[in-house]
Amino acid sequence: MKRRVLFWIIVVVGVAILAVLGVRLYLEWYMRASVKPDFFAGEIARFEANDSDHAPPEHPIVFVGSSSIRLWNSLQKDMAPFPVLNRGFGGSQLSHVLYNIDRVVIRYRPRAVVLYAGDNDLDYRTGKTADDVVRDFRTFVSRVQASVPNARIYYLSIKPSRLRWSDWPEQEKANARIASICAGDARLGYIDIATPMLAAGQPPPRDLYRFDGLHPSAKAYAIWTSMIKPRLQKDLEGSAP
Repeated sequence: MKRRVLFWIIVVVGVAILAVLGVRLYLEWYMRASVKPDFFAGEIARFEANDSDHAPPEHPIVFVGSSSIRLWNSLQKDMAPFPVLNRGFGGSQLSHVLYNIDRVVIRYRPRAVVLYAGDNDLDYRTGKTADDVVRDFRTFVSRVQASVPNARIYYLSIKPSRLRWSDWPEQEKANARIASICAGDARLGYIDIATPMLAAGQPPPRDLYRFDGLHPSAKAYAIWTSMIKPRLQKDLEGSAP
């Protein structure tokens, strides 16, 4: 009996180690390959094919950004009754969102845009800094405001994560500077999802993440919902799309 228990402990630990190693190897490959601006062309094409088969809602709230948005499977339910469109793709950086902005944001003439990006940009392997994220955010804002001037733009703060805890100081710098930018424009909103994730400790507890220590768990998405939805209700309910 003891041998059997020991065997299964070894199996579980081994699988966990392989899973974490797999994530790290994937991130290494991704950081080398994703310098190409069209790296996610296949995913963008699938969005467009899906739009042809199923017409997206008119003037939706577009959630766009990296895999923390892409993996938000309960987004429509969490944000109901707002018409939302999930346009998170790959493990994108803000530069990828900019490259595809016409196809994943502007074409929908959104009532509002909720952007989560900057996390992957500040992985230490990219060589980018908070300055790069802030610059790209400014460009994102100018592009959206030039094409859809009535759209509100919300920036979700870069989340702290266990896997990238060493990157948190630079992520905090980007968050603080973008919060300041948003405070100076009534059409912009900064939504701080980081502070409630840090409330239980630093780094945040494991149950806020999937097995990789990077992507949000259902519990984390519940926190995000509690921060985002009331803000949308306050700003958008009763206003014309």
